Amino acid sequence: MTRPARLAVGVVSAGRVGSVLGAALARAGHTVVAASGISAASHARAERLLPGVPLLPPDEVVGAADLVLLAVPDDELAGLVAGLAATGSWRSGQIVIHTSGAHGLDVLAPAVESGALPLALHPVMTFTGREEDLQRMAACSVGVTASDEVAWHVGEALTVEMGGEAVRVPEAARPLYHAALAHGANHLATLVADCLDLLAGAGIPNGERMLGPLLSAALDNTLRHGDRALTGPVARGDAGTVRKHLAVLGAEAPEVRPCYTALARRTAARAEAAGLLGADAAAEITELLEGPQP
Repeated sequence: MTRPARLAVGVVSAGRVGSVLGAALARAGHTVVAASGISAASHARAERLLPGVPLLPPDEVVGAADLVLLAVPDDELAGLVAGLAATGSWRSGQIVIHTSGAHGLDVLAPAVESGALPLALHPVMTFTGREEDLQRMAACSVGVTASDEVAWHVGEALTVEMGGEAVRVPEAARPLYHAALAHGANHLATLVADCLDLLAGAGIPNGERMLGPLLSAALDNTLRHGDRALTGPVARGDAGTVRKHLAVLGAEAPEVRPCYTALARRTAARAEAAGLLGADAAAEITELLEGPQP
C-alpha cells in the first residue's frame, strides 16, 4: 500500500467527527492547516484536539488545504459543496473527502468539475468528540466509496493511517448500508434508554449495571450466531408472558408499547424462519401482537 504524501489538511467543520479525524490525520504525520467552527463547543473541541490550528471561514479552509475533510450534517453537505464551487474555492489536484454515511460521490460533483479527487469515508463509530475517540479508531471500520482504483488506494491508505479498516462500499449501496448502521446504532440507543426508564419506573436502581452484561452478551451472541442467539418469551412462544408485557406496558408505559410490539413481531418472524419457533406458536404470538391493546 502506497503511503500518501504529507498533506495540508483543512477540516470543515470542527464537530465531533471532523475534529477527531483531523487529529487522527495529524497523528499520522499530516498537517492540519485550518478548520472551521462557529459554536463555542466547536471552538473548545478544536482547542483540545487541534491545538494551534486557526479557525477560518470554510472557503479559506479549502483554499489552504491539499486534503479537505467535509464533516458536516448530511443535509448540509450538498449546499456546502455547491456554495464552495460557486466561490471558486475548489482546485485541481485537491483531495475532497466527506464523512457522511448517507451520501456517495454524487454530492461532490461540483468539486470534481474543478479537478478534485472525490472520496466518501464514513467511520462506522459514534463519536463523542473527545480524545478517547482516537483510540476507538483502532477498532473502527470505515466505509470507503471511491471513483476508481487510484482513489480507492488513497482512501484505503488514509484510513489505515488513521487506525481504521477500510471497507469498500459501492455507490449504489450507500443508502442501504447507512440505513443498516443507523437502524442498529441509533435505534439501539433509543431501545436501551427506554429499558433504563422502565427499570427506573419499576423502582430498580442502577439499571445500567443490570443491563450492561445482559445486552453485551446478547450483542456478542448475535454477532457470533445470528438468529440462533434469539431467546426470550417471543422466540419461545410464551404467549402468556407476552400478554402480560403488553398489559403492563399499556398501563405503565404506553409510549413504549408500540416499539415493543413492532420488535416482537419482527422477532417472531425471524424465530420462525430460523426454525426456533413453530408455525402454530408463531401465529399465536403474531395474532396477540396484532390484536387490540389490553
